[in-house]
Amino acid sequence: MIEPDFVRATRDSYDAVAAQYAESFSATLETAPLQRAMLDAFAALVRGGGPVADVGCGPGYATGHLHALGVDAFGVDLAPEMIALARQAHPGLRFEVGTMAALDVPDGALGGVLSRYSIIHTPPERLPEIIAEFSRVLAPGGHLMLSFVAHDEPAEPAEAYDHRVARAYRWSPDRVAGLLREHGLDEVARLVYAPGEDTVRGFPAVDLLTRKPAQAIAAAGEAGEAGGMLCVTPNALKGS
Repeated sequence: MIEPDFVRATRDSYDAVAAQYAESFSATLETAPLQRAMLDAFAALVRGGGPVADVGCGPGYATGHLHALGVDAFGVDLAPEMIALARQAHPGLRFEVGTMAALDVPDGALGGVLSRYSIIHTPPERLPEIIAEFSRVLAPGGHLMLSFVAHDEPAEPAEAYDHRVARAYRWSPDRVAGLLREHGLDEVARLVYAPGEDTVRGFPAVDLLTRKPAQAIAAAGEAGEAGGMLCVTPNALKGS
């Protein structure tokens, strides 16, 4: 398979700044209580449900946080230098070089997928294949949490912006949620960070939490669509 230019450019760019990136961002969760709270909620949903992939794990700080919360987490990143730093920082955890579009994971093998800002370097026309891959590896009842830089124009799927490392895109939350639905992932919750929380560019950002329906929920969904209404109980939202 021929490697797309954007994949090679992103990998090379992050390899070049891996040490600086790790130094700048490894303590992010200590000073970001809302991000930490969303990760903690994600951990509560996926804990005990099978392995969880932190896709685009970078130096592994989110993988390590999930592990500390009792999650069977492992990390995947495109950049070998990032993986080397993650293994150094978390020697007891598994980290692998890999690509979001072709995870080395069997169908339905994961209880969860975490993707924190890893889709931002994906060209808009390639995002559907990434979402399809996330859906493929999730077990029924598994959860995906997708974080990304956002914009407020639903008519525009993505806007390019000048990221410091590699060309990047910010996404319409509603358009991304619709794409997730098309691939069998139902929105459970979203947290929108106001533009003022981004002290560099003033962009909003989103944590979007979704679930791949379990068989019973999927059957209920089909019945609800036939009757024009789908009711989801509070326990269903908790994944129980």
